[in-house]
Amino acid sequence: MLLQRSRSSVTARSSVIPEDPSTGQEDGTGQEDGTARRGRVAARLRGTRPRRRALVVGVIGLLVLVAALVVYLTVLRPRAAAPEAAAAQTTTAQAGTTTFEQAVTTTGTLTPAVQEEVSFEAAGTVQSVKVAEGDTVTKGEALATIDTLQLDAALAEANASLAQAQADLADAEDADDGSDTAEATVEARESAVAVAQQAYDDADAAMSDATLEAPAAGLVTSVGVAVGDAVGTSGSGSSGSSSASAPGASTGGSAGGSTTDTSGSSDAAAFTIVGTDAWTVDVSVGESDVASIAAGDQVEIASDDLDETVFGTVTEIGRLPSTTQGAVAYPVTVTVTGSPEGLHDGVSVDVSIVTERRTDVLAVPAAAVTTGDDGASVVTLVADDGSTSEQAVETGETSGQMVEVTSGLAEGDSVQYTAFTPGAGQGGGQGDLPEGFDPSQLRGGGQGGFPEGFDPSQMGGGPGDGQSGARPGQGGNS
Repeated sequence: MLLQRSRSSVTARSSVIPEDPSTGQEDGTGQEDGTARRGRVAARLRGTRPRRRALVVGVIGLLVLVAALVVYLTVLRPRAAAPEAAAAQTTTAQAGTTTFEQAVTTTGTLTPAVQEEVSFEAAGTVQSVKVAEGDTVTKGEALATIDTLQLDAALAEANASLAQAQADLADAEDADDGSDTAEATVEARESAVAVAQQAYDDADAAMSDATLEAPAAGLVTSVGVAVGDAVGTSGSGSSGSSSASAPGASTGGSAGGSTTDTSGSSDAAAFTIVGTDAWTVDVSVGESDVASIAAGDQVEIASDDLDETVFGTVTEIGRLPSTTQGAVAYPVTVTVTGSPEGLHDGVSVDVSIVTERRTDVLAVPAAAVTTGDDGASVVTLVADDGSTSEQAVETGETSGQMVEVTSGLAEGDSVQYTAFTPGAGQGGGQGDLPEGFDPSQLRGGGQGGFPEGFDPSQMGGGPGDGQSGARPGQGGNS
């Protein structure tokens, strides 16, 4: 009885027919049930599907179009342009004489051959400085002068000492009676005269040193003295580094003697002169190449900073090598010949040392020489009537695009060969796209109608791919 009642309850519930979701009617209780709500939501979703479907189809179509464009640019177009990139062309050339060179190439820096540091050799106070930094001077031109007050005093003292020594010698000679003592006195007085004479000569020479002159022609690159400075006598003063000390009391009556520093003067050179007429280039040559270099070899010097090629010769080859990261190199000094203009200290230059030069070498283009079935070198000889035949030849050295022919050809003989010339280039549309293609006609956002974030410059062959204008590498010694 209980079971039957339960079934009746279930049947009663299931017998209630819900309202049609599309009608929006409520059930018997006056409230909208869950099934009706789900139906209404589904109806709304069905209303937006056409727009979503159109958007998906549009994106897929755009991606397919971009993929086809990439395939065209990266696969189909290069294949179509390949025959243009290396077009074969049959051509002829005549065997002729030329000059063959073998050279060792390296780099170096221009350095003036003359670089003098000069200072006063005499002691005194600077009275005048006649040149400034940046001035060009000639050999023997006055640079500066010092006062002659101390020089005059030193010369007068030396002169008095010499006169006294000569008088003492005369007295000793008059008193010489032939005894050992008298003879020893005469010898001592003679030595005193010699010393006094040397002191006088030094003092007299110091008078000429009151004017400091340029030891060589060149450019004044530094001035280390000014009017009123005290200069001394230490150092050589004419080449290399020289130190100057202040004047002091001279000893022995010699202006060239040692002095006592009373002013704390600097050891810097008074002037530095760099020559502009003679130049050198110091380079390093590898161990394998130095054996082929000899003093007197001609050198060609070039640089972007030079208007034209400058020539020189090898003047010194060092025998003490240096090692850098296991590589052994020898120092070589090149002297620039002539007096070319426009050279400057510190300019980096490319140096080509010609180790061998042969003139009147019979040669043909290297592309004209092939290897036959028997391993011999052959060329295609063109007769006067235009007929061709294979001709065996012997070859020698190669220079650039030419190869030496030692036998088998004579000057004026014509040879035929196939030359490969580059094409005019690949394509010519917008950014290397197909000619007439307008990327702005593509639908979608981003750059020029491409998907947002897509960079067309990353596609190969265009002007923005970093390959435009690329040239084959250059290298190799001749």
